Order: sequence, then structure tokens, then C-alpha cells
Amino acid sequence: MADPTIQDRTPKASGGETFDGEDVGLSATLIQQVRSALGEGAVEEVERLVEPLHPADVADLLEALSREERKLLLAIVGKALDADVLTYVDSELRDEIVEDLGPKTTAQLLRQLESDDALGFFEDLEDAQRTQILSRVPRTIQRLLTEGMTFPEDSAGRLMQREVVVVPSIWTVGDTIDWMRANKKRIVSDFYDLYVVDPRYKPIGKLPLSRVLRSKRPEKIAELMDPEVYPVKVTMDQEEVAYLFRQYSLLSAPVIDEAGRLVGVITGDDIVHVIDQEAEEDILKLGGVSESDLYSDVLRTTRSRFSWLAINLLTAIAASLVIALFEATIEQVVALAVLMPIVASMGGNAGTQTLTVAVRAIAMKDLAGRNMTRFISKELLVGLFNGVLFAVLMGIVAWLWFGQPLIGAVIAAAMVINLIVAGLFGALIPVVLDRLGADPAIASSVFLTTVTDVVGFFAFLGLAGLVLL
Repeated sequence: MADPTIQDRTPKASGGETFDGEDVGLSATLIQQVRSALGEGAVEEVERLVEPLHPADVADLLEALSREERKLLLAIVGKALDADVLTYVDSELRDEIVEDLGPKTTAQLLRQLESDDALGFFEDLEDAQRTQILSRVPRTIQRLLTEGMTFPEDSAGRLMQREVVVVPSIWTVGDTIDWMRANKKRIVSDFYDLYVVDPRYKPIGKLPLSRVLRSKRPEKIAELMDPEVYPVKVTMDQEEVAYLFRQYSLLSAPVIDEAGRLVGVITGDDIVHVIDQEAEEDILKLGGVSESDLYSDVLRTTRSRFSWLAINLLTAIAASLVIALFEATIEQVVALAVLMPIVASMGGNAGTQTLTVAVRAIAMKDLAGRNMTRFISKELLVGLFNGVLFAVLMGIVAWLWFGQPLIGAVIAAAMVINLIVAGLFGALIPVVLDRLGADPAIASSVFLTTVTDVVGFFAFLGLAGLVLL
């Protein structure tokens, strides 16, 4: 007989067959098969292809199809659609999904979701769609959705799950198990922690379900519970919540209102999405783009990028004005025009490396006190060492290229200066912006590019004017 403690850990694909790790997710072949079936109007074939898919893969399929194909697919499988698909669909497509499904079907699907997932989908919809859906769901769900929308965006209140298993500290393990069995239809179907509350409904402890199952019936809940619960206020920003989970390796955390009463719970799966979302936002912000660019039309995408590019244009003009100051120098030594982009480019790339590390460290709360001083000092030294190494290399190249050792010396000195400045400002700019309350992921690169371009050109052309003329 097989050992019951050993589980078969072979992952399963959507249809129940095993896969080797390369077949995870939606394949291009399946997408093409669905498109072909939709084009031919083969309803049964579409149902056969879609039925075994995981909700996440169905969401990916909806995102991969064109608007007309998506509309056809939802018309075929809409009523039989797994409600969890709504939680995986990209936020930029949710309005279209509701428009294609209709408010009645959407409301029916939302009723099947847990409160946090329902609110996560609902908050991304337009006001008119929200109104239509609210009129078609029970009053209890109406109250949860409308109350959830009163919490700040990206806060714990928007993230929490209202369904939480709560027990009083005076109960025993036997009382708890009997209560869960008697109320199995009223409590959430999947949970990992029970929360212990006092008579004022304030959380005073947490009890893993596994500990309940391993304990004897007469044992007291108060003696088994873990008193460290790390309560989260409903208004706490989701980045702060993610930090709390990461810092203390939490699987769940209770959410409390202003009076300290338990109102919900945040679980690890929610935090995985938050961490992924925040990381994606930071990456996109560094490039001056947004997630919506993937699905929005040309005009909307153009408008969203225009302001960012306009700022970059102003910084480029500032760098050009520095070059204009040395127009006479460049006319006399044409080689400078060939070499000066190298200095600016090296400074920009070196600064971006430091900037990337700094933005991540700020997000992870790793820059504070002495650690910040140590980081800035280290980046200064890195800039100095790299500056010297590349100064020697580029100095020799410029000397051999143009046959003038002084040109090699000028670009070498400018390289050292600009890489030191790049390291310094790559570390300082995001720190200062963060202290001022600005998002360092958005504005840091613009300021850094300006600094490295202006300093690079000024150092190179200024030294050239002094040494070569």
C-alpha cells in the first residue's frame, strides 16, 4: 500500500493530462484552433476546445482574440463561463467583457466569486456598468461592493476578503470543529487560518487550520492560537501590505477598521498579484508607458505618451544649449562632434544602472539610515572605478583614432567626471523624489538623463576648449 504521506506532485494540464513544464499556459496552436472554429461557426468545436481550460487560460484566450472573435466566444460560452475567468482578465478589457456578456450574466458570475475577487473586477468598470450590475445582485453583495468602493484605491480595504472564519477564544477545538461542520454552507469554502476575536470583535490571535486538525477536542483555542496577528488597517496602501507579508512571511493578515474591529482578511494569493502589479507598474513607469497601451487605440496611446516625450524634448533642448555654447570649439576640432555622444551615452547607461537598483531598494524599503549613506558612497566609488577603466580604454581609442593624445586625455577626463556624476545622481535623484512624495519610478529617468547629458557635454567640450584651443 502506498504511503499516504507521499503525494503525487506531477502537475496536471487543463484536460487532466500531465505536462513536462513546457506546455504550461495557452498554446498558439490552441488559439488558432479556436479562431478557426469561431470563423466557421462550429459551436460544438469551440465548446470542446474551451471547456477543459483553466480559468486563467480562458482569460488569456479572450485577451488573444480580436474584439469580434471575443464577442463570438462569449456568446457561445458566456452562461457556462467559469466565474473565476473574470478575476484573471486584464483590467483594460473588463469593460468590453461586461458589454459583451451583458449586465445580467455578469451579475450572475459576480455572485459566484468571493468578495475580494468580485470587488477587484467591479472597481475596474465604468460607472454606468456598475449601476446596471448593482441592480441585479442581492442586497448583501450590493452592500459589500458599494462599501468596498468607499475605501481608497489600492488600499487594504479594496484588497481584503470579507469571508473570514472567526471563533471566540473561550471555545475548544471540539466546539470549533462542530461549528464549522454545522455552518459549512455559511463559511468560505477554502481557508487556511481561523481568527480569534475578543468580545469587541478585535483580533487577538490566529490559528492555522492544520493545528486545529492535529489537536484534541478538549484543547482550548486560547492556548493554541498564535497571538502575533499583524493587523492591517483598511486604509493601508497595498504596497505597505505587501511589505508586511514579505517581511514576516505571512500567509494571511486580518484587516481592521478604525475601531480595531475585524472586517476582513488578506491572503497570500492576493499579495502575489499586488507584488506582480506593483513591479509591472514600476517597470512601465520607467519607460513612460502604461499597461493600457497594449489594448488602447492609436490616438489614446499617442496622447498618453505625448507628455512624457515632451518632457524628454525639453531635456534634450537643454543638452543642446550646452553644446551650442561650445559651437566655436566644435568647428575648430571636428573630432569632438564624433566623440561627445560617447561620453553622454556612457554616463546615461551607468546612471540608469544605479537608478534601477535605487528604485527597487526604495520599493523594498532597503534604503534607510546608514544603509542609504553606504549605498550612495558605494555607487560613487563604482562610478569612479568604472570611469577610470573606461577612461583609459577610450583615451587610447581616441588617441589612435584621431592621432592626437590630447583628445584622448580630454575624453578620458570627461569620462571619469560623467560616470562619477552618473553614480551620484543615479542614487540621489530617486531618494530625493521619494522624500518629496513623488514616485521615483516615474520621474527619475528624466532628471538623470538631463544631468548626465548636460554634465557630459559640458565636461567634454569645456575641457576641450581649455586644452585643445
